[in-house]
Amino acid sequence: MSHSPQLQTKGGDPYLVLGVSHSATATEIKAAYRQLVKRHHPDAGGDSERILALNAAWELLGDRDRRRAFDQQLSPKAGEKKEARRRGVRNARASQAARRASGQAAAEDDALANWLKKVYVPIDRMLGQVINPFAAQLRELSADPYDDSLMEGFCHYLEQSRSKLDKVKDLFQSIPTPSSAKGFGLSLYYCLSEVEDAIGELERYTMGYVDGYLHDGREMLREAKQRRKRLQEERPRLEIG
Repeated sequence: MSHSPQLQTKGGDPYLVLGVSHSATATEIKAAYRQLVKRHHPDAGGDSERILALNAAWELLGDRDRRRAFDQQLSPKAGEKKEARRRGVRNARASQAARRASGQAAAEDDALANWLKKVYVPIDRMLGQVINPFAAQLRELSADPYDDSLMEGFCHYLEQSRSKLDKVKDLFQSIPTPSSAKGFGLSLYYCLSEVEDAIGELERYTMGYVDGYLHDGREMLREAKQRRKRLQEERPRLEIG
């Protein structure tokens, strides 16, 4: 393929003249030119024709726009090879980014699975041990709230519940909630707070038989039970997401 006059150089291919590859950087081209000029300068016994060829090669390759135009005219295949190399670099970077993203996603999945297993599951179990027996405990007490033995049994239930809630709070703080489960973790926190407040109201009832405390405690546990059920329903979707 012929070259346009302005892109021709004395001595032929400027890359060959300077002894550099077509993929050489601007810094490499400049260093090669300087070295060859020193070696072939007429004052050092060199050839003036060679100097003219070196200068022409440098004028072309030292100019970014002229070099790009020359490369495009020099050989379509060479241009294709350069573009292929660029695509290869881009693909390699994209692949590396994908691997990093995949590794990050895997780490997040592992963190979520660990949190569910070590935090949510035992907390859910202990909350159930507080919420579920309440109805039966209240029925027994309702037979005669002023019966010492019945009240003693109800207070024992509250003491056990308080002990479980202490463990629940320690568990909740033992492992940070994963970012992918922030909303779920917040709802779990609200659930255990509702249960804790309910137990507090019921404890106040046992000390003074004020029906308002009993009513509030019962309603709080009812709401906590509903929230716990929603959390149980949400868990499979959380793991899939």
